[in-house]
This record gives sequence, C-alpha cells and structure tokens, in this order.
Amino acid sequence: MADVYELFRNGTRLLEDGDHHAAVIPLRRARDLDPGKDSIREALGRALFGAHRYREAAEEFRAIVDHAPTDDYALFCLGRSLQLLGRHDEARQPLTLAACLRPERADYRRYRDQARRRAEAA
Repeated sequence: MADVYELFRNGTRLLEDGDHHAAVIPLRRARDLDPGKDSIREALGRALFGAHRYREAAEEFRAIVDHAPTDDYALFCLGRSLQLLGRHDEARQPLTLAACLRPERADYRRYRDQARRRAEAA
C-alpha cells in the first residue's frame, strides 16, 4: 500500500500545482491499485475535470456517489461534469441532491438552477 500512497501524494501534489494532465497518470495508477478508495477517485476526478476530460471525470465521481450517495461534493462534481458534456437533464438530479445536502452553498444552487433552465430549454 506504500506504492498507492506515494502515487496518491505525487498526483495530489501535481494537482495542487495545477498540472491536471500530469496528475492523471499517478492518480489513475493509484486508483487501479485501490479502486475502493474514494479519496483517490476524487483526486483523479478533479484532475480529469481540470484536464477537460469530463466524461472520464463523471465516471470517477459517479463511482464515489455509488459508494457514498450523500457525498455532496462528488454529487456536485458529477453534475458539473454532466453539464459540461451538454447532458443538462441528467445533471439535474446530482446537482439537486448536492444543493439539498448543503443548502448554504450558493454555487450548488446556481448550477442546479442553470441545469434546470437548460434542460427545460432543450
């Protein structure tokens, strides 16, 4: 497990430095070695999102939500990834759940409302 931890640390360091593309490599390797670890999947999802790889990011955040359905951040990131793929109707549910779990988060409410408007306009 030391290898997984080192991969995770290297990936999060690259992510913190804003090098999303490079962060994907060690984080994906860490995920492959320990696929049940939500913290690794979240970091990988964030790296993929930052690299504009929204389909893959959505897959990582969906895996977290499947495992932890009340993780508001994973729900929010899943919804945002779906929005950026143009799947506004599908984005509504995770964004609504995130906003319900954390009603004080104005950004959650803003993107929820945006997804609703765009889904209804389609």
